[in-house]
Amino acid sequence: MTHNEIILLGGMTLVTFLVRYPLLAMSGRITLPPRLLQALNYVPPAVLTAIVVPTVLVEENNLWLSSDNPRLIGALAALGIGLWKKNLLLTILVGMGVFLLWQTLLS
Repeated sequence: MTHNEIILLGGMTLVTFLVRYPLLAMSGRITLPPRLLQALNYVPPAVLTAIVVPTVLVEENNLWLSSDNPRLIGALAALGIGLWKKNLLLTILVGMGVFLLWQTLLS
């Protein structure tokens, strides 16, 4: 790692810390309304969905909804096992396994 990269990494760390620390430091003194706290429960699933769905369904700026899409087949398998078993590790393993198997079968 070069000297400039170390300085860049340190600067990014410092900026990230300075942006987030004041909110964390004051979090014990601030009381959020129950409706806001309830709404904040939807943020992680919404963000995860916004990241995963385009990755699974879009290939080269085109919608890819077919059985030739191993990411879609893996995601559907993961969704099914996740809803059925409610086990995160099993969901990840099954989703990745189906994805890799489907990708291997197609190539």
